[in-house]
Amino acid sequence: MGHSDDIEADYVETDTERQLRYSRGGQRVTVAQNTEGYAMLAVRAGGEERERYYGFDMALDHAAELLGVEPRELPIPDAAADMGM
Repeated sequence: MGHSDDIEADYVETDTERQLRYSRGGQRVTVAQNTEGYAMLAVRAGGEERERYYGFDMALDHAAELLGVEPRELPIPDAAADMGM
């Protein structure tokens, strides 16, 4: 598995979504939820949606798998800590 020191994380809000974005070694994974905060979380990689989850933990597990790291290694910006249902 990888190491958290090579994972970049940022959080942005667009007009329609809250996005927690990760990148590692050229791979980019986004965990997104609508701005109202009640819809399922979408996990995207390479610009394509891979899966949807109700739980933030499950979405992070999938994001970590796509990045080749353990879920606990993913930094979570404070603004994204309340994502999920």
